[in-house]
Amino acid sequence: MLVMTARVNKKKIAIVLAAAVVLIVGLFLLFGGNSDAQPTISPNAGSNDGRVAFLEGFGWKVAASPTESGQVRIPSKTSEVFERYNALQKSQGFDLSAYAGKTVMRYVYKITNYPGATEPVYATLLVYKNQIIGGDVTDTSAKGVVRSFRMPQELQTPSSGETDTPTQPQESSATGIGKD
Repeated sequence: MLVMTARVNKKKIAIVLAAAVVLIVGLFLLFGGNSDAQPTISPNAGSNDGRVAFLEGFGWKVAASPTESGQVRIPSKTSEVFERYNALQKSQGFDLSAYAGKTVMRYVYKITNYPGATEPVYATLLVYKNQIIGGDVTDTSAKGVVRSFRMPQELQTPSSGETDTPTQPQESSATGIGKD
């Protein structure tokens, strides 16, 4: 019978395991963990054309220039309102908590092809360092909703059903994000 022994260096094993964990986490972050929500991030979100192209990629037709733009600060302390809004962001592949305390640009575009709209409907984009980091589509009617960028199937047919959350007031506090 042949018996072999080997010296195992615990430091080397720990380093190899740590490197494997970092590699796995890096791949997860790179390719994302939510296959349903894959935002189409425009490499040119710092330009108006890039932002409009981003929204058109979801099927929305928008006015050629924003109806409103300005800086907003992502809150450094979370609130219930912010957590609800961030849950919407997470559902579409974004997470605003990574930008806590940062000032970002907010661009609001009027949507011109929202089926059955009786009141204005707006798309809001949050942009940080020329990258879209979040946003929503808001129907401002009394029974309107705040929804993700993706055009829901029920909006693509004449008989639409309301399935998203009710619209919050149009003040910046509705999103938990304050204006500067």
